[in-house]
Amino acid sequence: MATPEELTRTVHDALSGEPRIDLRRHPIRLGIEWGDLLMEGEVEDVAAKKLALERAAAVPGVDRIIDKLRVRPARPMTDGEVLQHACDALLGESALRHIGLRSRDGSQVRELRAAPPGSRGGSIEVRVEDGVVTLDGDVGGLGAKRLAEVLVWWIPGARDVVNGLGVEPREEDNDGEVAEAVRIALEKDPCVNAGNIQVATRYSIVTLTGAVPSPEQRHMAEMDAWYVWGVDRVVNQLRVIH
Repeated sequence: MATPEELTRTVHDALSGEPRIDLRRHPIRLGIEWGDLLMEGEVEDVAAKKLALERAAAVPGVDRIIDKLRVRPARPMTDGEVLQHACDALLGESALRHIGLRSRDGSQVRELRAAPPGSRGGSIEVRVEDGVVTLDGDVGGLGAKRLAEVLVWWIPGARDVVNGLGVEPREEDNDGEVAEAVRIALEKDPCVNAGNIQVATRYSIVTLTGAVPSPEQRHMAEMDAWYVWGVDRVVNQLRVIH
């Protein structure tokens, strides 16, 4: 059995081998706490975060990970600002109008919208701490769970999203569900022209093909796919056609 020092060294080497993880600009601190691997630091984007967790989990001897990785925010925002933006985004999304919503700020809970009478959409509670948005509650489908997370990731000050939403009644997840969620995210992103983008998913790996009008949209489309809960990797084969 590897010692803690040997295990963290092996994980560090695995992270160094991933091109999307820049340990010089964004160092990741590694440690062992009660037998679990601790990963802590600020990474460039959600792709780097998910890839770091994937690389670490693949190392023999790593059974559980304490995830304290945070994404560098696009714009510094207070927790109050992030919470307000999150609630506004969830309230403004027509696909979630049948879901109740409340916010939590410390011990203060505010009901922002009650679920319509007879609705089985469920409810979402939102709280923010140090830029980390936590979604709790139950919703009526995996599509709603995934869409809520994407909307929150779009907030410039969000540093991480903890999606604790349950789904009632329970649904069987599959690659088709993931692909549909990515398509919806692309279509709802006002900064992406999704008309010529095709989405394929296999074993939680999303492949984007087709064409977009700019490198910026190519990048944003890839990020939208990474934001979807359940996506482990994104293969961006989008072409840029001016």
